[in-house]
Amino acid sequence: QVQLVESGGGLVQPGGSLRLSCAASGFALDYYAIGWFRQAPGKEREGVSCISGSDRRKWYAESVKGRFTISRDDAENTVYLQMNSLKPEDTAVYYCAREDTYYSCSDSEGEYDYWGQGTQVTVSS
Repeated sequence: QVQLVESGGGLVQPGGSLRLSCAASGFALDYYAIGWFRQAPGKEREGVSCISGSDRRKWYAESVKGRFTISRDDAENTVYLQMNSLKPEDTAVYYCAREDTYYSCSDSEGEYDYWGQGTQVTVSS
């Protein structure tokens, strides 16, 4: 049974940091791309970052470039999203998802087949 479980969300002040984890089970993580998406209240879900399964191709949304870093530990079946210099506009529910591809990763949520339940990130003073 394929499962993705996010953790690491919480309340943080502007300028602070959080590290989100996406723990995968039921499949071999190293053969798949993983994406992070977020959805703020009243807004559509948007792509944040993704990482491919092969040469570690990474993509970042312009709004998070230079502040967020995606990484993976296939031995631990986990993908991470390190978020630094957080801003109030980063407040959202963050989701990880699996894409059935090896050499690339997509910023389109339609390409992803399994999703986690999400973890809340709130950036506020």
